[in-house]
Amino acid sequence: MMIDNRTLYIYSFIIFLIGIYGAITNRNLIKILVSLSIIETALNIFLVSTGYINGSNPPILHSGMKLISPNSINISDPLPHALVLTAIVIGVGTTAIGIGLTIKLYNHYKTLNVNRMGDKDEL
Repeated sequence: MMIDNRTLYIYSFIIFLIGIYGAITNRNLIKILVSLSIIETALNIFLVSTGYINGSNPPILHSGMKLISPNSINISDPLPHALVLTAIVIGVGTTAIGIGLTIKLYNHYKTLNVNRMGDKDEL
């Protein structure tokens, strides 16, 4: 059973909404970071699904394929996949920076609750 692009768009939109809901309603910094990662995953699913064509082949040429013109072969677009790989690497880096900042904020305020972080008197 193949999943069409519209279904993938709907799934990625639902996952995106779950991430938005988590980022807005949570006050814990770790839960906010997880919600932002969920949003990133939804966007990556959407981007990968834009490069897929129903019934297409992977963008790898082999000896059995006859290439007359670039439009004569039904292949998926590899560009969104490459962009998503780059986005995953950038997302891991920004998540690591967010975790590092969360650790520093916890050491300073002794809480992960965003609403209570400004309560400590500055030294």
